[in-house]
Amino acid sequence: MARLNKRNFEQFGLEAVPSTLKQSTWKEYAIIAFAFSVNAGNFLVPALAVTQGNLPWLVAFAAVWIGAILAFLCVSALSIPGALYGLPGQYILRAFVGSWLATKIASPIRVLTSLYWFSVQTIGGTYILQSVIFQFFNFHIPFTYLAILTASLMAYLALVGYDAVKKVTRLFLPILILGQGLMLFVIFTEVPVSIENSSPDATMNWGVFFFYMSLAFVQFVSGVSASSDMTRYAKSARQGFSGMFLGNTAGYFMTAFIGTLVAAYFQSTNPFVVLSEVTNSPFVGLFITISGLLAMISINIGNAYTGGFSLLNTWPALGRIRSALLFGVVGIILSCFPRLSTEAASIISILGAGIVPLSAIIVVDYLWIKKRTISEDQLINVVSGSYKLNLAAIITFTIMSIAYLIIPKELAPGMLIFVSSSIVYLLLHKYVVTN
Repeated sequence: MARLNKRNFEQFGLEAVPSTLKQSTWKEYAIIAFAFSVNAGNFLVPALAVTQGNLPWLVAFAAVWIGAILAFLCVSALSIPGALYGLPGQYILRAFVGSWLATKIASPIRVLTSLYWFSVQTIGGTYILQSVIFQFFNFHIPFTYLAILTASLMAYLALVGYDAVKKVTRLFLPILILGQGLMLFVIFTEVPVSIENSSPDATMNWGVFFFYMSLAFVQFVSGVSASSDMTRYAKSARQGFSGMFLGNTAGYFMTAFIGTLVAAYFQSTNPFVVLSEVTNSPFVGLFITISGLLAMISINIGNAYTGGFSLLNTWPALGRIRSALLFGVVGIILSCFPRLSTEAASIISILGAGIVPLSAIIVVDYLWIKKRTISEDQLINVVSGSYKLNLAAIITFTIMSIAYLIIPKELAPGMLIFVSSSIVYLLLHKYVVTN
């Protein structure tokens, strides 16, 4: 049986985690999820809702937080199979969408999504680190060198596995919370502008509101295919679900609140850099910057960890170690291209063409069709690869992906396609035979 080796590299790949190792509590998952939330990459969509959507900061905050909460409900629900069966998310997807769609479509899309966010987080964190080094040491290090260094560190920690994720997030949490408190302190005490006057040209537009709510939903709903990667070590399904949901919602509340306020004041998408520069105290600025770096490390360990499992589901012969290594190498290369972070809205929307229909199919199949239960026979089919095709899922995915690309952005295609895909899949499932 696979086990952790002497170098503490996690060896569990697509096989189930033994019950003796399923000891993580809801508090540990809440810490992990919270630590993943407040980071430079996750500030992008809330900030864009203000700077490009021209929404008032409070309206922008409400839009992205509502969208995120809806996504977190789905993500938390799909963490249950991991806790129950000890299997990674991408592997258990075979029971929901069929092995062909899971390995040929769902997992590659998840790999691309994880790679994108890994690179975006690294890019944002590298700018922070570059700024700190220049500010305190008056020394400029080229962006590429720093990006390679930081990305390599996070890829290595992901290679170590779940134990590294848990320990790192627990260690970082006090600093992350204090850093967020200092960011709010700077906003409300040291910025000489009122909230009401921060965005004088902002206007309320329901079309834009739903677009950014949809964008936030699309950004996080892709997690339904990977949340079981973490909760396979949970003591129980309830522990995994409650911890993931509470941590995600609390963390993104702070993310959306700080991100929209800073965007309204400064027209900036990176609060860590801006607030560390405007504060009158260099020590406060340094601490904010450090918390930004630690936040980047936390989320990117998670991106690399789950992305490696997605790659493994597509290419099982790699094994967990080699799949994690390959993901890390590609992620390091992509992190050297800063332009990726400036194309967030368009890239998230393009990825959404695959993410949203698949996520809807996964949620509907597990919650409504299978009623949150996977039988022993179905689990055997997953392991043996007997779930070759799910025609209802394939047809729904094909139609809804095309529809997503042609629907105008103003109609918030993410939410619309998610609901439509759910209905189409339910109807097709009654008439199309699935294996």
